[in-house]
Amino acid sequence: MAKKKIAKSTEEFDRRFDEGEDIHDLIDMSKARIIRHGKKVRITLDVAEELVNEIDRIRENIGVDRSALIKIWLHERVKQEKLTTA
Repeated sequence: MAKKKIAKSTEEFDRRFDEGEDIHDLIDMSKARIIRHGKKVRITLDVAEELVNEIDRIRENIGVDRSALIKIWLHERVKQEKLTTA
């Protein structure tokens, strides 16, 4: 079987993936990591309706779930705080 040509850009890689191409040969799995976050804990936040509306506008543009977006933002902020306090 012929080796697949490596994607020249992230846009090409994304396009090939979106078109259903098998991209496993294009991924270097030796650098993959499994992240285990441990036991999940449920939290409840009361926030202004306008803030929720703004979050929803952002998440609709990028096509993700509201809770997923908030989790990503929290994770990024915690990483940033760790770097500044280290």
